[in-house]
Amino acid sequence: MNFTGKTVLVTGAASGIGNACAKGFAEAGATVILTDINEAAGNAAAAEIKGSQFIKLDVTSRDSAEAVAAQITAEGGKLDVLVNAAGWDIIEPFMNNTPEYWDKIMAINFMGPVQLTRALLPLLIESGSGRIVNVSSDAGRVGSFGETVYAGAKGGIIAFTKSLAREMTRKNIRVNCICPGPTDTPLFASQSEKMQEALKNAIPMKRVAKPSEVADGVLFFASDRSSFVTGQVLSVSGGLTMVD
Repeated sequence: MNFTGKTVLVTGAASGIGNACAKGFAEAGATVILTDINEAAGNAAAAEIKGSQFIKLDVTSRDSAEAVAAQITAEGGKLDVLVNAAGWDIIEPFMNNTPEYWDKIMAINFMGPVQLTRALLPLLIESGSGRIVNVSSDAGRVGSFGETVYAGAKGGIIAFTKSLAREMTRKNIRVNCICPGPTDTPLFASQSEKMQEALKNAIPMKRVAKPSEVADGVLFFASDRSSFVTGQVLSVSGGLTMVD
């Protein structure tokens, strides 16, 4: 896949899946804009990727999303691909959730992609062939014990993807969605050893995904190799979920 001449923005790019996506696009020739709330880690990540830049972004803030769009416009106004990869979760029983926890889950995992996408759509439309890839989760497809509200937010991203894809076809923008299963990210590493082993054992391949393996799916949806694909959901979970 060749992204030479393309500009790609990735959220959550300081680590995990977002970082793997940023590296993958850069290796394929793209100019990459890394965004993250962690400024120090984001700058460090950008320093490792030739020709990239970092812009601080709080996906929970509409003002922050609009500021990113304004900066890109001021610096040349070019954007071809948006990857909504930022996410957050803590596994705990629904009955232990607090309203503050719900608010944070929804703000990061659902409204974050919604408001950033809205802020950047004019630039993507202007490109003439914009691509949006949302990173959801298999929890949003089949549910997940201890992740009830998170699964709801990620299920919302799947529905958002499909609906936006219908609206944006007339603007020549394709919108697709990747649903990772358990993946070797800092968030996964924060789980207890018992939880990590349980998740690995539940996967037919008996291991979790590498972030780069999820990124491969993202690059496919953003590339011309999926030129007749929109509104679709791809599970990258080692066979953990096998549903229509």
